[in-house]
Amino acid sequence: MLKLKKKYYFIILVILLLVSFYVGLLLGSSNLSIKESFYYLFNSSSDDITADIIWKIRIPRLILGILVGSGLAACGAAFQGLFRNPLAEPYTLGISSGASLGVSISVILGFSGVFIPFYAFIGSFISVFFVYTLASRKNFLNSTVILLGVIISFLFSSIVYLIFSLAKPQEVHNIIMWLMGDLSSANNLTIIITAILVILGIFTLIFFSEDLNILTLGDEKAFSLGVNPERTKRILFIASSFITGSCVAASGIIGFVGIIIPHISRKLIGVNHRYLIPSSALIGAIFLVLSDTIARIIIKPMELPVGVITGIIGGVFFLSLLLKTDSRDF
Repeated sequence: MLKLKKKYYFIILVILLLVSFYVGLLLGSSNLSIKESFYYLFNSSSDDITADIIWKIRIPRLILGILVGSGLAACGAAFQGLFRNPLAEPYTLGISSGASLGVSISVILGFSGVFIPFYAFIGSFISVFFVYTLASRKNFLNSTVILLGVIISFLFSSIVYLIFSLAKPQEVHNIIMWLMGDLSSANNLTIIITAILVILGIFTLIFFSEDLNILTLGDEKAFSLGVNPERTKRILFIASSFITGSCVAASGIIGFVGIIIPHISRKLIGVNHRYLIPSSALIGAIFLVLSDTIARIIIKPMELPVGVITGIIGGVFFLSLLLKTDSRDF
């Protein structure tokens, strides 16, 4: 009976994702009618400008939103289970600041196009490497790892501000626009690379979900039950880092998805990571698609970066979480 309920739960999430996708397809700086949308969906070869808007702008953007939202939310669920900390997520671990530094360096060096996502990916990975290496060598407590991520964030952010002070106004503008988080740069190459890394990464997290469940009991208990804690942590950390790096490289800094969604999903489906990770991925995709739709229509014909919308929602959620969490957990 329980499995049947979970089956219906995931079917409902998939339906909601399809509905949010279709709503995002209809709404924008110029809204489409349902009749128009169906016509151009099944007549992609049309030379009409509306067909270009649907197939070259909105559909790639929505697909990227699904990939980034699902990836960040799944990583948030994995990190919170891994560190047994409700505040753990890709950005509180310093990943965003590493990506910011990578982008800042690429802009200063005069690189553009595909080089900006590449440098963002490298920067985020360096940040993750620092956090994981220092935490594993010093055997930090799970709560202390979050503090370590914050310290590294401050360090990298200070370097970014130094670059700001030395950069030209146009270079600063380019960096800031990327840092605000945006899905409008979606293209076929970005989607393909992001899809490969995100899908493989999420399947890896799901594959090790039972081991992650055991790890939440503590390292000693996990070892006694036949799970190698260090090996499992390393695999989960690397998989989550690849997912986060690819998402940040594709869309810029879109914060709080990894902290909001796992908590919502945990309330709905429970703490079993076998269900929590795919549930978080689906809800994260729905959340980011709807957030991007709001960002496109709230001040038409202008568009807000989606990171602004997720930041406002996430900031309120984050504060409420801090107020409700026992101070002894930090």
